[in-house]
Amino acid sequence: MIEFILNNKLIRTRVKPGSILLDFIRENQKLKGTKIGCREGDCGACTVLSGSLQKDGSVNYNSIVSCLTPLGNIAGKHIVTIEGINTERISPIQEIFVKENATQCGFCTPGFIVSLAGFSLAGDYDTEKGIASVSGNICRCTGYKSIERAISEITEALKKIKSAHNLQALIDNDYLPEYFKDIARRLKEIQIEQNKNTGKIVAGGTDLYVQQADDLQEQDIRLINKAENHIKTKNNICTIDSTCTVSELEDSTVLNRIIPNWKKFIKLISSKQIRNMATLGGNFVNASPIGDLSIIFIALDAKLNIKNTQNKFRKIKLKDFFIDYKKIDLREGEIIETIEFEIPQKPFNFNFEKVSKRTHLDIASVNTAILIKLEENCIREIYLSAGGVAPIPYLLAKTEDFLLAKELNTENIRKASEILLNEILPISDIRGSKEYKSLLLRQLFFKHFITLFPKKIQLKDIHHA
Repeated sequence: MIEFILNNKLIRTRVKPGSILLDFIRENQKLKGTKIGCREGDCGACTVLSGSLQKDGSVNYNSIVSCLTPLGNIAGKHIVTIEGINTERISPIQEIFVKENATQCGFCTPGFIVSLAGFSLAGDYDTEKGIASVSGNICRCTGYKSIERAISEITEALKKIKSAHNLQALIDNDYLPEYFKDIARRLKEIQIEQNKNTGKIVAGGTDLYVQQADDLQEQDIRLINKAENHIKTKNNICTIDSTCTVSELEDSTVLNRIIPNWKKFIKLISSKQIRNMATLGGNFVNASPIGDLSIIFIALDAKLNIKNTQNKFRKIKLKDFFIDYKKIDLREGEIIETIEFEIPQKPFNFNFEKVSKRTHLDIASVNTAILIKLEENCIREIYLSAGGVAPIPYLLAKTEDFLLAKELNTENIRKASEILLNEILPISDIRGSKEYKSLLLRQLFFKHFITLFPKKIQLKDIHHA
């Protein structure tokens, strides 16, 4: 039995946990405001809010794409569709969209409105954050300027509300209906049955449900998403639960304290809705040669703690986890329990670069990360990773070996780039020719040093060296 609240209605269903939330909303519950678009998590037309009960008794809401959400993952949660934010009149968010002509055909509009309802609940009313809240919502009609104007006006309207995080103020001003006040109490009463299935393991489902949606709906699946995830440090080791979502990584005070520009790097990964769902362990197990998190954590020299069905653990470096294209060192019955890395001793430098057809929301053509430590301008430690240039997320070991213990200067960086190009094995595919990918990686390699050491390394000097 899966039990959750859909808008103001308690749902108890025996529909298979692998079934898709979008189809349950539209076909089982006949709520047609949530639209079917790409079914790949790209367009945001199917956006809903997912509310989870917190330890302090509050409910935390995140926007998610219902087209990639297994029904079992919303057990014990509050799911809000466009119908679920209706009051006796349209909300101020909807009124402002109408006023600013921020909708044309209207197909995408429910997703935008729901995402912005989630923004209103977040309580941090900044225009840029408002725009970021709809980063996963695509509109093919308006050109976005009218939507940007609407979000700016919505932000100013929200600032005038009594106080941030004041649910009653949002209800009093018609942003949300009255029933929201009672959701926390109702969620406490829901009994969540433990998933005892032994089928295919699914965490966030953001990749598996793109590839295998039809099959997963018909079979038993083993859901491993956890309500509470941990990112902690002890004895100079940072340990992260594998079921941490990308958003949890993005917002982690621990990781933002350890890695400079951490939030900036994570924002390059997918959309807000997908970051709210996708998990760190799932990104690794997917084994994409261009997995952004794989590239980042290889450069952090991360290790995986892998658990089998007898609760016995083994440890393996992430760089060794990837064996061949989509082939990983994970045996029958094993799962990744945690990820850990040694916290680099300051001073150190870290950078992540990515090239894709769109700056945000897109899969990389090539991505790369670097961790580097200098002592008196000599490279004492370096980890360099790259994606899109080999069958697996790749550690550039030969390039690292060349640079280790060498002076940081233009000539050594240029020579290292030649070794780098001989080390990689790119292929031509839909994201570019092998020649293009080689060129991209070379330029991104240079960009690491130009970004981290602008007074010492400049592109014009590299090309003329």
